[in-house]
Amino acid sequence: MRRWGVALSLLIGGTLAAQPPAGQAPAAPAVAPVQQAPPAPVTIRAGVVLDGRGNLARDVVLRIENGKIARIGRAVGKATYDLSGMTLMPGWIDTHVHIGWHFGKDGRMDNRGETPAEQALYGAENAYQTLVNGFTTVQSAGSPSDVELKNAINRGLLPGPRILTSIRQINERTGGTNRQPATPDQLRDAVRKAAADGADLIKLFASASIRDGGTQTMSDEQLQAACGEANGVHLRTLVHAHSAESIKAAVLAGCTQIEHGTFATDEVLTLMAEKGTFFDPNVGLVLQNYLENKPRFLGIGNYNEEGFAHMEKAIPVVLEMFKRALKVKGLKIVFGTDAVAGAHGRNVEEAIVRVQNGGQAPVDAISSMTSIAAASLRMGDRIGTIEPGREADLVAVTGNPLTDITALRHVAFVMKGGRAIR
Repeated sequence: MRRWGVALSLLIGGTLAAQPPAGQAPAAPAVAPVQQAPPAPVTIRAGVVLDGRGNLARDVVLRIENGKIARIGRAVGKATYDLSGMTLMPGWIDTHVHIGWHFGKDGRMDNRGETPAEQALYGAENAYQTLVNGFTTVQSAGSPSDVELKNAINRGLLPGPRILTSIRQINERTGGTNRQPATPDQLRDAVRKAAADGADLIKLFASASIRDGGTQTMSDEQLQAACGEANGVHLRTLVHAHSAESIKAAVLAGCTQIEHGTFATDEVLTLMAEKGTFFDPNVGLVLQNYLENKPRFLGIGNYNEEGFAHMEKAIPVVLEMFKRALKVKGLKIVFGTDAVAGAHGRNVEEAIVRVQNGGQAPVDAISSMTSIAAASLRMGDRIGTIEPGREADLVAVTGNPLTDITALRHVAFVMKGGRAIR
């Protein structure tokens, strides 16, 4: 644990410390940057391996070299990690989180008055909880604080999942003036600005929050401008859309992935399948988490009694929609939770609800959080499956999730990039 303490000190002291007064030379860093040596070669014996594509193998030994899966086969003798009584899978992927959202010192979601260092530590806590509970890659949509956290994790000393971030969100007024809707050109500028700032994706709000009814807010023309520009700069688009109208407009605009889809009709579900649009229906964690933590959110922004009533009513609606979505041939259902304060580290509950309440096959739920999620991130050649050449991102659980999906809660081993974390 001392190593993680040093890492947090580096994060606060090295990247987010207050700047010196004007004219004063910056102080030398207290701790010099540390370069990690490549992880040593290891072997892992697993009783059952689920490869992320729906295939199963038993009594398998993996050879890990330079952070990647080098060989898969059978071998005798002692392995570095003996997981012979466990089920091994690719590291899980959550395509929609808000990694910095947290409850502050008073237990409330109102984080006003916090210092950048305090916010960084809360984000680091969320990242650690997410990683040790099996998620080796997440997509955060998105906050400027994600950038420093992502960079600290990438330096190798702070434990956390691989982070992709949108840095900010874009809505119908982004770039507009005097509270007027943004023009298509202003939205194109906003997309280019996000790309220049290092965003890994673009997050768009095509509809209002479910707490405000979820109606379409970005016009068809605005969506065409934003998603068209994102495609032009080779960035994916993650689109918040509850209403059928906003979903249809986003899909026809060439956007990459639809979030939520509470009021999706069979028509728009089929349209997504035909256009190859990824679909992330959040059915098992985000709304439930809000209701469980109602006192911590109530009274902040649109977290009012009416908003909570909308969320409570939406739970069975979303579940019914998900059951219909499962029947649409070719629809690429991806795993995402919209994890906010109170949900980090519990991401896997989404998969459990999808299976137990929504009727999704366990093997399909696991594929959605591994190979399909990786494909949605355009990282299918790096992560999401267990095969030679892929990153050694691995998670093992006690029990068999194909017969009891709640086994996913019992994470016993996590490896990211060839380094054992748990």
